[in-house]
Amino acid sequence: MSNTPMAANPLTQAVLEIDEYVSGLGWDQPARLFALVDTARLRAEEPALAAQLDLPDAPKAPSGLTPIEQDEIPADKALDDFLGTIAWPDAVAGCALTVERLMLPPSVEAQVPQGLDGAKLTAWVANHPERQEVRMTVAVLRDGTRESALRLREKDTATEVLTGPALVPGLADALTATFED
Repeated sequence: MSNTPMAANPLTQAVLEIDEYVSGLGWDQPARLFALVDTARLRAEEPALAAQLDLPDAPKAPSGLTPIEQDEIPADKALDDFLGTIAWPDAVAGCALTVERLMLPPSVEAQVPQGLDGAKLTAWVANHPERQEVRMTVAVLRDGTRESALRLREKDTATEVLTGPALVPGLADALTATFED
């Protein structure tokens, strides 16, 4: 994850690191879930894991967040249902999810046929000539801070990744709910 551009804050940096990592795996990937842990705390409390993750020593590295990929998300379970089963230990400062989806530009919204169920709507979008494939990486912290990165398949370069806290609010809400008691 060494080619990640400098970011203004640790959460943005973590989102861009995850985006870069998943980008290196190519497209058509399953959703991936990451725990975000405080890097300094990880070094202090889990030095063997920090060494395994090849984290730089504290004097050389600024404080930040370290993404740790979790077990594979079950393919037979809806993402919303799966996220509803997650509970994070106190050591986890936040979490992130990366997922690929098809999307349409806002100008097409008026064309969407009414009354389509989930499967028919998915098929309609998949066959629309203006559809775009997008990879979304969304992260949240326990305090509610959010960040997202969007990468279009047709503009698949690190310089074309769009970031911002409110790009995928529904997914950010779902991730925030994983920290509620």
